[in-house]
Amino acid sequence: MSDEQPTELEPGGPNAVGKMLGLLGDEWTLLLIQQALIGVTRYGQFKAAMPISNAVLTARLNLLTREGLLERNVYQSNPLRAEYLTTPRSRSLWPFMVTIWDWERKWVPGHELPRMVHTVCEREFAPVLSCASCGKPAAAREIAADWGPSGNWARSVPEASTRRRWDSEQISGAAGLFPDTMTILGNRWASALIGAAFRGITRFTDFEKALSAPPTLVADRLRAFVAIDVLFATQNDKRPDWAEYHLTEKGRAFFPVVATALQWSQRWFRSPEGPALLETHTTCGAEFDPQLRCDQCSAVVHRRDVRIV
Repeated sequence: MSDEQPTELEPGGPNAVGKMLGLLGDEWTLLLIQQALIGVTRYGQFKAAMPISNAVLTARLNLLTREGLLERNVYQSNPLRAEYLTTPRSRSLWPFMVTIWDWERKWVPGHELPRMVHTVCEREFAPVLSCASCGKPAAAREIAADWGPSGNWARSVPEASTRRRWDSEQISGAAGLFPDTMTILGNRWASALIGAAFRGITRFTDFEKALSAPPTLVADRLRAFVAIDVLFATQNDKRPDWAEYHLTEKGRAFFPVVATALQWSQRWFRSPEGPALLETHTTCGAEFDPQLRCDQCSAVVHRRDVRIV
């Protein structure tokens, strides 16, 4: 397949959001992309960088190649040796990775990351999520979102997975650079749940209904989000037996990660019926197209302008 062109999804099947969550909502896939974007190319290098089995590494590399995020290049025939190179599809994930980097640096206690420098102004910077139409910062509360022609909960939740997963401590240890992000995105149901929280769902039963997930799984993910201070639980004034879960300041600050992931998914995975989600920046009334700007000089940030110190 050509990774220059978007993938056309099956009519009535998972939409762009569901496809994205199925790919990026996997701890090993996200870690492999992160390693590839910093220059790792060979099987042995990936294996040395993370505690991953040969079977899982082979399966994920095959998946990323099949989905157009990596390109397998055979550089030696005897013995056979190959390298895995990034593509426009994977390189366009850089805003997603930069927003993860910034969120972890700001919100995870005791977790230090290397600094990011904006080479245009030569200052250490933080990316500011902005609207491409008006150039102004865009917070979650300023974005109105409605389902598009291919959008509904059933099509936006990733397909169920039966493979065995590590517990949260092992996943966080494997993640290294992004422990709290792995709690949110390193599990497919967790990534769907955070999306539901940003859509305004607060009650346990509504999470369960929207995601069509077992109650034990929903309860486990909600506990994990409360534990890392992304959600907080409150009692409903009218029904004290009902617990409600609301985004904390840390949880709301995760919105740039969600916004850039959605932007990427709707660029590269298209349903014949149309977009999965329609977003409007209420400040200017235009369709919301996420853009990152430097908090120091206000210039638009491009991939080539970011230097890791």
